[in-house]
Amino acid sequence: MKAKLLASLIALALATPVAAQNYRDRLPEDEVIYFVLPDRFANGDPKNDKGGIKGDRLKHGFDPTHKGFYQGGDLKGLTLKLDYLQSMGMTAIWFAPIFKNKPVQGGPGQESAGYHGYWITDFTSIDPHFGTNAEFKAFVDAAHARGMKVYMDIVVNHTADVIQYRDCPGDCAYRSIADYPWSRKGGVKGEVINSGFKGDSVQTDENFAKLDNMNFAYQPFVPEAEKNVKVPAWLNDIRYYHNRGNSYWKGESVVYGDFVGLDDVATENPRVVRGFIDVFGKWIDDFGVDGFRIDTSKHVNSEFWQAFVPAMYERAKARGIPNFHIFAEVMVDGTDTATLARYNRSDLYDTLDFAFTWAVVDALSGKNGPEALSRLMANDILYRDGPGSAKRMPTFLGNHDIARFTTNLRRRMPDIGQDELLKRTLLAHALMFTMRGVPTIYSGDEQGFVSDGGDQDARETLFASKVKLYLDNDLVGTDNSHAQDNYAQGHPIYRQIAMLSKIRLASPPLRRGKTIVRNHGEKPGLFAFSRIDEESDQEIVVVANTSNESITGNFELSPTITGFSPIHGACPTLNAPGSAAISLQPLEYVICSTK
Repeated sequence: MKAKLLASLIALALATPVAAQNYRDRLPEDEVIYFVLPDRFANGDPKNDKGGIKGDRLKHGFDPTHKGFYQGGDLKGLTLKLDYLQSMGMTAIWFAPIFKNKPVQGGPGQESAGYHGYWITDFTSIDPHFGTNAEFKAFVDAAHARGMKVYMDIVVNHTADVIQYRDCPGDCAYRSIADYPWSRKGGVKGEVINSGFKGDSVQTDENFAKLDNMNFAYQPFVPEAEKNVKVPAWLNDIRYYHNRGNSYWKGESVVYGDFVGLDDVATENPRVVRGFIDVFGKWIDDFGVDGFRIDTSKHVNSEFWQAFVPAMYERAKARGIPNFHIFAEVMVDGTDTATLARYNRSDLYDTLDFAFTWAVVDALSGKNGPEALSRLMANDILYRDGPGSAKRMPTFLGNHDIARFTTNLRRRMPDIGQDELLKRTLLAHALMFTMRGVPTIYSGDEQGFVSDGGDQDARETLFASKVKLYLDNDLVGTDNSHAQDNYAQGHPIYRQIAMLSKIRLASPPLRRGKTIVRNHGEKPGLFAFSRIDEESDQEIVVVANTSNESITGNFELSPTITGFSPIHGACPTLNAPGSAAISLQPLEYVICSTK
């Protein structure tokens, strides 16, 4: 009876728009997220393309022929395209930072623009290339009116590159605390200063007040033209930065080093902690946003997050937002769940599931079996709340930094044809929407984008492009190119995402259920798992064929199951209590509820 009821509810969901549920009541794991760089999505107001700044592209940053400069997308464009996103089943929108940025950075010949949002100068204002604070409020209100949540991307690790070093005009190597301690000026043999300072592990106002001499590893200064460029004003004070040179991504430099020249904020200082709590708390108070994604989180000391994260949850609850979601970028190579779990436990936020990304790439690369996916589920116990944390972690197939799924798959399968690439991409999305975690679509994936690489190479516009590097890309599942707009709701990936979104949103087991892996192998082929809602005992079984050949096989399941009802595809048949048989075509999958 439960299986028939669940199948009926899913059938109803597939035939009608997503239910207009009270969006505040939904848990983080109930969402389907769309991640977008506003500059690359839709240009609703060409008048703001240059951000109101006069001069050439090295002043205003707008050059639609160059991948590293502003292309013209904005908040009005996002607002105008909400139908496109909602029809695809998106329930939450997360966008790259939209705070005011330094328009252009980089030495001669290396310049690029702050279109991505990570070079912030004003944490209180929307960048004029994207619009105004009032237009952001209009966007949030429009999304909320549709029952869609809004997640802001925030940065506390660094600001734009404003501080310079008198004793290092170029690429400044990191100077360690051991070689340049707080208590000596100019290195270990230098003049004794700050003798009362107890080190930055004693994070009190009284202790940090003893740093009056402002001793730094380098001699920092701010050019006259930029002395008051940062907002709030306390960010213009060089005492609130580490000033130790560029990180080399190991040891203490991970936290204390400049991120490729960007000004590294001293987040150990209690004044900084209070300042950022106030800054980002106001975005919750004034705009009612529903969550934060934290950039470069592992480059910030844990004590900061242990103060900041609870403060944001309290601020959100006071604003009537009980399910505020905070998730962070902890970039790892491969399926390194241990590192993700370490930061999830120590820093109190949920983590973006990079391990899931690489496990799917591994499982669908044509060489390995789905064992990495099974191991991923087994390691969920490592997280702060065990599998409960894993359910809240946004899962994704690719992003603006590590390249798109299609790109990473082609790197491992250089001879793959377009038809097979589409099938493997469709199967990857099916796994993401049925496994634990919060499915997250990177803008353009639904239109079959295939980037040349990561970073700027993976940041194509959905509107017609003039960038040569993008124009020669072959899209998957369509004859369209980047020379034209790509918002086709008939694209096979878009249609599949819309279908999977409705299945997931109508199915508590797929959103909140525990996971039991039923079958997996070391070679491409059968992968079966169950999602079980622990409140209702409703169970959904998902079976996939990760190989290029037809397969027939058996998988284990609970002996109490007496049959299946189809949700997608032809269901398995029971062999005996506790055993089911399945036949699948290459790269096919089925989703069934159990009886």
